[in-house]
Amino acid sequence: MSKRKEQVWAGIDAGKGHHWAAVVDETGATLWSKKVDNDESAILSALGEILGLADKVHWAVDISGTSSALLLALLAAHGQRAVYVPGRTVNRMSGAYRGEAKTDARDAYVIAETARHRRDFAAIDVPAQLAADLALLTAHRSDLMADRVRMINRLRDVLTGVFPALERAFDYSAHKGALVLLTGYQTPAAIHRRGRARLTAWLANRSVRGADAVAATALEAAQAQQTALPGEDVAAQIVADLAAQILALDDRLKRIDKQIRETFRSHPQAEIIESMPGMGPILGAEFVVAGDLSTYADAGHLASAAGLVPVPRDSGRRTGNLHRPKRYSRRLRRVFYMSAQTSIIREGPNRDFYLKKRGEGCKHVQAVIALARRRASVLWALLRDGRVFTSAPPVTQAA
Repeated sequence: MSKRKEQVWAGIDAGKGHHWAAVVDETGATLWSKKVDNDESAILSALGEILGLADKVHWAVDISGTSSALLLALLAAHGQRAVYVPGRTVNRMSGAYRGEAKTDARDAYVIAETARHRRDFAAIDVPAQLAADLALLTAHRSDLMADRVRMINRLRDVLTGVFPALERAFDYSAHKGALVLLTGYQTPAAIHRRGRARLTAWLANRSVRGADAVAATALEAAQAQQTALPGEDVAAQIVADLAAQILALDDRLKRIDKQIRETFRSHPQAEIIESMPGMGPILGAEFVVAGDLSTYADAGHLASAAGLVPVPRDSGRRTGNLHRPKRYSRRLRRVFYMSAQTSIIREGPNRDFYLKKRGEGCKHVQAVIALARRRASVLWALLRDGRVFTSAPPVTQAA
């Protein structure tokens, strides 16, 4: 029987159906390597075997999403914490080891070895119930938004093939009345037959705002085309179906937005986060999902995690060559960038700072990123002090 080790490193190549786990000791020798089904009993069995190898086990996984949710929850339940080793790092580290094979067992070994050599990977915390709910809701909303964009693009493409004038007449991504129109009328002939008065009444009965303006615009587009194009009837059916699906999807998005808003506002720091100009409940929920403030030692670490701090790429005589980092949280960056862009719409310190940067010669994106970097520091300080945002700086108490 082999002697029990003081410490070992366990690397897990996570997957939906199964994981592959490999354990190495302080010399890099493989002590244990097996396929583990993504099932509670199989994971618990493997967990018991690995914990029996050493007094301390350092865990590392390459996926921190739904595929590894059960694994991470079971590790947490047994007092174990895992670090996240990005897939890009695993891919690059693979070249440092002999052979060119690509297998789950080899990937798990590389993950374990990478965790043994490096101690700077972020620990994965199993989210609390509120954070888990927001993670699922925001991810589902992102999927629905992607579906909406795809359907609108398809609708515009089909409509262009039979009625290009009507396709140009409205912004279907933001005009509900235009989508309602397309559920009933999609061709020049159909709009001509209906006429302006009856079309206006038809739209008004379906609660379309500005029904007369929508009808007038549609009739003007119909008058510009007298020719019926091939495939018009089938295209009209497809356009009507897509328009109805988009309207139904908008209703689903309204419901999920309401659910996100209600769930987010039950968070103890929701009022502070939402007090920042441009930071509504949706972006606030994504910020909560992106990470706990306690994981960032200071505002600089938060900004760095969001990719708002440039990194140097100097070589030889080339110095001061700054670039955007490659390793950062895309979700955090999106939260700060979108909230900064929204905040400059209204008058206030955010818009003033943006205009100042533009006056210094910065382009729009550069100025927004500079503002996002500043807002990251402000938000970190607000959450640290537990106070809401005010346009006037806080009064410093005399000693």
